[in-house]
Amino acid sequence: MEEALVFIGLGFFVGFLVGLTGVGGGALMTPSLIFLGVEPLIAVGTDLLYATVTRVFGVFFHHRRGRIRYDIALRLFAGSLPAIALGGLILREINKEVLNDYLTLLLGLILVISAVLSLLKGELHVPIKPRWAYVYLLGFIVGLTVQFTSVGAGVIVSFTLMNVAKLDPKEVVGVTIVYGLALSAFSFLNYALLGSVDYHLAVALIAGTLPGVYLGTHVNMKAEKEKLKRAINIIILLIGIITLLNR
Repeated sequence: MEEALVFIGLGFFVGFLVGLTGVGGGALMTPSLIFLGVEPLIAVGTDLLYATVTRVFGVFFHHRRGRIRYDIALRLFAGSLPAIALGGLILREINKEVLNDYLTLLLGLILVISAVLSLLKGELHVPIKPRWAYVYLLGFIVGLTVQFTSVGAGVIVSFTLMNVAKLDPKEVVGVTIVYGLALSAFSFLNYALLGSVDYHLAVALIAGTLPGVYLGTHVNMKAEKEKLKRAINIIILLIGIITLLNR
């Protein structure tokens, strides 16, 4: 019972932060689960299920406000499909112990890199002309990353769309949620087929995240969003460093 309450509390905390800032869900959930003793492979698979359910609600709210660029989200996902297939093959072929070891290393690196990029994004101006081909390539890269860590979609896609494609930040959030939903749902299937998902744990996390997202969304209306996003990215950076140091 105590353990279940801990995971419900974790779901609430992460859900609150996502509702409050729009970032940090996957980047906080997977390393937190590993820190609490969940096997890395199980942590990634369970987080993908948790993320899928959570994003369904995000898509619903953003669709009602008409802030979703489905054309961009679909192209991102099209680029991710071959990455999902490739990731599924790799997951089946590599030894489980080796995967768990390298998952932790990759997770730490992704957290540090994505957090640094997000903290610098207001100062970076990438001299690349936007092309649709880059959207497909971005989808492939992020799709492969999410296959093995369950994180990266939100931060990497948001950073690229705002700094390279110069997309309106309000539209970026909607695109990221729709793309993230499709990506996490299909990626989750790979882990489900491997039996690397703890469904009881996922239920506890989801039970906590729904009221957390609701509360965070309401607090968001009064809080200074940019300062909060910066604070969350600093937390993500610290978690990444700790993850690398504790390997």
